[in-house]
Amino acid sequence: MSSVKKKNSEMSLFERYLTLWVMLCILAGIGLGHLFPDIFQTIGRIEAAHINLPVAILVWLMIIPMLLKIDLKALKGVRQHWRGVGVTLFVNWCIKPFSMALLAWLCIGYLFRPWLPAEQIDSYIAGLIILAAAPCTAMVFVWSHLMRGEPHFTLSQVALNDVIMVFAFAPIVGSLLGLSDIRVPWDTLLLSVLIYIVIPLIITSLWRNALLKRQHGFARLAHVIKRMQPLSLVALLATLVLLFGFQGEQIITQPLIIALLAIPILIQVFLNSGVAYILNRLVRSPHCVAGPSALIGASNFFELAVATAIALFGFESGAALATVVGVLIEVPVMLLAVRVVNQSRDWYERRSGVVPHEVCCAGDVHVHAQH
Repeated sequence: MSSVKKKNSEMSLFERYLTLWVMLCILAGIGLGHLFPDIFQTIGRIEAAHINLPVAILVWLMIIPMLLKIDLKALKGVRQHWRGVGVTLFVNWCIKPFSMALLAWLCIGYLFRPWLPAEQIDSYIAGLIILAAAPCTAMVFVWSHLMRGEPHFTLSQVALNDVIMVFAFAPIVGSLLGLSDIRVPWDTLLLSVLIYIVIPLIITSLWRNALLKRQHGFARLAHVIKRMQPLSLVALLATLVLLFGFQGEQIITQPLIIALLAIPILIQVFLNSGVAYILNRLVRSPHCVAGPSALIGASNFFELAVATAIALFGFESGAALATVVGVLIEVPVMLLAVRVVNQSRDWYERRSGVVPHEVCCAGDVHVHAQH
């Protein structure tokens, strides 16, 4: 695992210690929410069409640097590794949201019900469903890098997921919330998709193309992304402070809630990553494709999930808290998944017909969009 440790050192300070920053934001949010409740209530009332405007601005600052890395032209590359693409799409859109809904109904709605506040049960379930319905679009590049994943596959798969999310996120979330007997505010849900996916995707695509058309375009793009990364970090941490400013009292009085919400999330991560990994081996995808495929199927676009939960149910809702728990456990769990994928490579490549890593990813060439 020395190679993984070496590559882990190449991660940014934010990426390596995301869990620590989240924990600090939890403490800060709880403390500030207790000391200045009126300020948080005022922020919560700044909204238009049920969309909280401060959160919308923060989410844009979070996701625009990430979306700038996505080259939608990379969609033409999906044919090269069509088996891995097929497996990832199947897990992301046919298994993941529905398996999480089942786990949420079983764990939160039944097994853990006696230890949870009755008035928030439906909201917790809704938050878990929202979290699972959006596959990760940013941190996947980090996980792929750590496992020497095929970069063109990762890029094209993320671009394809972004396009699908524009059309599939709202219907999937709406239908699953409906099955849970949770009222679906379709106008707010569709507006959330427009604000948090469609508009940023259009803006970043136009901005990216404009930068690339100029002299030294790729260098300019990399410079812009690097300059915006601190804004993305600040926006994420500020959002978490706001969330826990509202959730603080509930967490202090019932800390068991965090642990109970984490259980279905953990099960879902390991279930979907395992299914994707094994299916890729069955269809003989190269290991450098199977690894990113497994982690794309396991991780979540938590920025979108948090924003959507707030828009649909509010800052103080159990749904918002459930999505934040996903942020809390994402990094340590995904690093464990990376370790398992790397250590099992010899077993994976013993299957007849699987192309060895040295052939599939000769030279470990990385595309510019990762940097």
